[in-house]
Amino acid sequence: MSGADQTSEQFADRLFGAALGTIDLLAVHLGDRLGWYRALAEGGPADAGELIARAGGDRRYAQEWLEQQAATEILTVTEDKRFALPAGAAEVLTDPNSLNYLAPLARMLAGAAAQMPALVRAYRDGGGIGWSEYGADMRESQSDMNRPWFEQRLATDLAGVPDIHALLSRPDAKAADIGSGGGWSTIALARAYPELSVDGYDIDEPSVRMAADNAADLGARVRFHHADAATDLPESAYDALFAFECLHDMPHPVEVLTSMRAALRPGGAVIIMDEAVASEFTAPASDLDRLMYGFSLLVCLPDGMAHPDSAGTGTVMRTAKLGEYAQQAGFTAVDILPIEDFGFWRFYRLTV
Repeated sequence: MSGADQTSEQFADRLFGAALGTIDLLAVHLGDRLGWYRALAEGGPADAGELIARAGGDRRYAQEWLEQQAATEILTVTEDKRFALPAGAAEVLTDPNSLNYLAPLARMLAGAAAQMPALVRAYRDGGGIGWSEYGADMRESQSDMNRPWFEQRLATDLAGVPDIHALLSRPDAKAADIGSGGGWSTIALARAYPELSVDGYDIDEPSVRMAADNAADLGARVRFHHADAATDLPESAYDALFAFECLHDMPHPVEVLTSMRAALRPGGAVIIMDEAVASEFTAPASDLDRLMYGFSLLVCLPDGMAHPDSAGTGTVMRTAKLGEYAQQAGFTAVDILPIEDFGFWRFYRLTV
């Protein structure tokens, strides 16, 4: 049923359902941050007293949270009136190595919700909210959300593109990871290709520190730089340059792509991973596009708009828009790589 066909009662039901989902999401955030899901997953069923004995917290709040979680059918109730976390929910909420791990999504949206007064001001008056202003919840949740995909799929899927695999396998090959965030994409590349040196670049200094800590065991082959990729990349330095899920956030994407092109060695490759949104705007849209518009409204567009003369791309960067940016940066073509079902994302190769 289209929006135009809904009665007021039906639309009210829709908003009521959205309110229930919002409550669930924020309650998941509480359980994740307090360690209560992990305590249930590792220790089995518990009542409120047992839960706080394992993980800490206030007993009265724990009782209310447990009841809400059972009421909304995340937890189940045992015959002895204790609360249990089913295996399927435990994987989604507590297993950071699972491709189904979504607890960081709750943290990410809670971090965005905390910025609502600033978002209202930005929407009214212009300007934006810089990435650093969203704080640790946003920075760490994005890193945690992407980590299992980078660790489990990135090297395997890139190896399925023969010329990219060959580039990364060269003796003394060098790659750059633009917008490296928590560093998991950089780390995955370095671990998959033992001869490869990888430089990660990010404009957010706390992310650079986090990435360096995550990559401490890899030694000098992996380095992270607090730098602006639009101006600070060395020329003709890399066999491959990657930008994983970050170009749409950048206020000056053409300048960054121009800098990436200049940093490329002859015969090298520029790879962009960004959101796998539809090629054109449609209404109603797919759930994926709806989710990406949500990220754009609350996080990515305000982040980009926080800078002067911003392109204001937003999360929903369609293939044609990337093509425009690439052409302005001096690339001759944008091709979609044959990497499918990789989370929310699509891979592009930019040709010089």
